[in-house]
Amino acid sequence: MENSTSSPLASYERIRNPADISVIVIYFVLVMGVGLWAMFSTNRGTVGGFFLAGRNMVWWPIGASLFASNIGSGHFVGLAGTGAASGIATGAFEWNALVMVVVLGWVFVPIYIKAGVVTMPEYLRKRFGGKRIQIYLSVLSVLLYIFTKISADIFSGAIFINLALGLDLYLAIFILLAITALYTITGGLAAVIYTDTLQTLIMLVGSFILTGFAFHEVGGYEAFMEKYMEAIPTLISDANTTINEECYKPRSDSFHIFRDPLKGDLPWPGLIFGMSIIALWYWCTDQVIVQRCLSAKNMSHVKAGCILCGYMKLLPMFFMVMTGMISRILYTDKVACVLPSECEKYCGTRVGCTNIAYPTLVMELLPVGLRGLMLSVMMASLMSSLTSIFNSASTLFTMDIYTKIRKRASERELMIAGRMFILILIGISIAWVPLVQSAQGGQLFDYIQSITSYLGPPIAAVFLLAVFWKRVTEPGAFWGLILGFLVGVARMVTEFAYGSGSCMEPTNCPTIICGVHYLYFAIILFVFSVIIIVAVSLFTKPIPDVHLYRLCWSLRNSKEERIDLDAGVEEIQEAPEDTIETEVSEENKGCFRRGFDLFCGLDQQKGPKMTEEEEAAMKQKLTDTSEKPLWRKVVNINSIILLAVAVFCHAYFA
Repeated sequence: MENSTSSPLASYERIRNPADISVIVIYFVLVMGVGLWAMFSTNRGTVGGFFLAGRNMVWWPIGASLFASNIGSGHFVGLAGTGAASGIATGAFEWNALVMVVVLGWVFVPIYIKAGVVTMPEYLRKRFGGKRIQIYLSVLSVLLYIFTKISADIFSGAIFINLALGLDLYLAIFILLAITALYTITGGLAAVIYTDTLQTLIMLVGSFILTGFAFHEVGGYEAFMEKYMEAIPTLISDANTTINEECYKPRSDSFHIFRDPLKGDLPWPGLIFGMSIIALWYWCTDQVIVQRCLSAKNMSHVKAGCILCGYMKLLPMFFMVMTGMISRILYTDKVACVLPSECEKYCGTRVGCTNIAYPTLVMELLPVGLRGLMLSVMMASLMSSLTSIFNSASTLFTMDIYTKIRKRASERELMIAGRMFILILIGISIAWVPLVQSAQGGQLFDYIQSITSYLGPPIAAVFLLAVFWKRVTEPGAFWGLILGFLVGVARMVTEFAYGSGSCMEPTNCPTIICGVHYLYFAIILFVFSVIIIVAVSLFTKPIPDVHLYRLCWSLRNSKEERIDLDAGVEEIQEAPEDTIETEVSEENKGCFRRGFDLFCGLDQQKGPKMTEEEEAAMKQKLTDTSEKPLWRKVVNINSIILLAVAVFCHAYFA
């Protein structure tokens, strides 16, 4: 407690000791080592190798990578911050995933694999024909990555580095992005998945240690529940303002997940239904997540990876939300400040300082050496979610947008285009940081969740109906996406124009627009999109079954030959211009060129051309979803246990 009175600037002096610095250095060396190993031991010279890790990943790296690409530093900062502000309910966002990973592994991935696709928009193109949906979805996904994931993660990572090293925000961001981009651009998906696995391990160990220290400091779980309710800041009024009680007192329902449907900050119907819609979009149709699953050896590995990820998603409630709440108990005046002048003194923003709950705990509570470890954990979570997003965004760009511009691009050209696009993305992300910085305060995590609930539901609706109702047609899906998008954007723009306000300075946005909680809005938007899709589809000509074999649930097991809706168009594009691409022979390459090729994995020799039988067999392997009966039983039993655990957790904390 005594630290909170001394000058808050000293925090980065603490990390400047040999122990912490060496831990951080060892960590970076390890990550680079694993990245390089994956880079040289896997095939990344082909599109399948770079973007899908050559389709031979086993279950544990997949589970770890799913978890790591989901938990970014935005989670550490955001979940802990919201926990400090309003109690455990945000943890339920994480628990929703327990159900969704099962839906992903048992329902969606089998269909994607049978369809033989690399990206999500590509699935929609096979399902509906036409190009407009595919291109629209690719562009929207890349924009969503920039606005929500990349910017929020970079920002929260920067808060940390700023507190820890006292570096300038932009310098810190630049260093981080450089390292991250380096192994994404060079290594492809296999490097990303293996480094993710290492980072998941470090993340779990580090946050476990911190949680232990935190609970020890408070005096156990019972004491934690008591003290949290009493964590009220000392300064609650200055000369001219006295602040409402509800602004600084912990909520009476802090320890309940399910809150009042009208007055609660996370109303329970919204948490169950609205959150499930957003989670359906995120877990089952999002490129970053699905790409991990598509790289698996076979179906059993996909399911086992999903289950592993599900069990790991139980942890953020204890490791992040509750540690954030403990931070409020230990550093009440700092984390739970209410007076705008006080907050500005502690963390430079007038809205509130709950965002610094987790970083403060790390800097103040941990002993030397462990502090360096936790800083590495933050870097790990930041870098792993960024690498995942960079790899997936470049996949979307290369496979869905670039191939439309350059119809006959060779494989080598596609690889280079994907890597150049990552560089452009990084440029845009850095340019976006000042905007995120100004959307600072308690708004960061809400900002991510609310943007996804304005833009995600139409996409979720289209995928859900595309898989389960074969009567959906292309115009139906297209207009559902477009009109849903317009409604969502209308709400988003109004809310940003008026600002989301805080308890001290409420927003003056009209109640009819902003009065609807964003989780309720997600439900309304989803239902609206479904109605549009169904209505338009019923007025248009149905797609014949011959185009839908193995693309939707009712026809998933059919053995007949599928005629793709755009088969005619595709044939023309297939033959790339082998003639034009003059391969420079190895002897004629300069040192620089050889180094560049080796670095980017473009030096790998082309194998002999496959015969038609071999190609058919290869295709068969890639679209095969059969499982060994024993392993099928094992994963099915585990999935039932996982769902039971999910129900139990919700009930226990309800």
